Amino acid sequence: MAQELRHLISDAPRVMVVDGSKLVRKLIADVLQREVPGVQVIGCSSIAEARVALEQGEVHLVTTALALPDGDGLEIARSVREAAGQAYVPVIVVSGDAQQHLEERRFTEFVTDYFDKALGHEALATFIRGYVQPEPVVGATILYIEDSRVVAETTRRMLERQSLNVVHVLKAEDAFALLTAESLGLSTHKFDLVLTDVILKGELSGRDIVQRIRVDFAYGKRRLPILVMTGDSNRDNQAELLQAGANDLVLKPIAERLLVTKVLFQLRLARMDASRALV
Repeated sequence: MAQELRHLISDAPRVMVVDGSKLVRKLIADVLQREVPGVQVIGCSSIAEARVALEQGEVHLVTTALALPDGDGLEIARSVREAAGQAYVPVIVVSGDAQQHLEERRFTEFVTDYFDKALGHEALATFIRGYVQPEPVVGATILYIEDSRVVAETTRRMLERQSLNVVHVLKAEDAFALLTAESLGLSTHKFDLVLTDVILKGELSGRDIVQRIRVDFAYGKRRLPILVMTGDSNRDNQAELLQAGANDLVLKPIAERLLVTKVLFQLRLARMDASRALV
């Protein structure tokens, strides 16, 4: 049974939605109230309103647009961090330019994660629920590439606690062999997501894995999501991984809650797209 991985100590999470558009705030609130049991949505149209709301009580998660009537939405992230008792609240940037900002590494250390508005409000609700009320994606299979057996064992346990199947290999070449066998119908595995370290022993790196999956295997980001784990704080190097086709990065040292949240979200999003394709 999956280990409970709640980010909140509340069955009635308070989610602050900051967006200059009243319509957008209502759309997000409607979907959240339908999809996240017990949620209380606090809508704010500006940085000033958000700061007042933060003074009036704690919130458990914040989403903010980048462009607000009175300034940059990233100021919301700073305000949340500076508010008493709010240091560890997830702050999610919701924007149509999120991917570009991510690739250019323009988000600050105050931002927990980002969401591309183009994915839609239903996907946003799924994303937020992954933070406030995580649910397992039972039976999904992760192809995990890591050349340190010690690190691999620790990370494997994190994932297996969420009822995920993990196939671990030490080298990129081993991963490609498994993916090739799957593509030819010669494997017992059907991989739902690839998780790889960026630095691996041998000639190929995590970036090579990303590029080959996207180009040689022609698997898109929803067909086979890729998360890359990296301890490299260089923003240019991080941007290159995302531009090569990684869905997202997981920075080291690995935080279990963040890793599992990102993995489960990518899996749910891929399955959501697959379901739509069958309609």
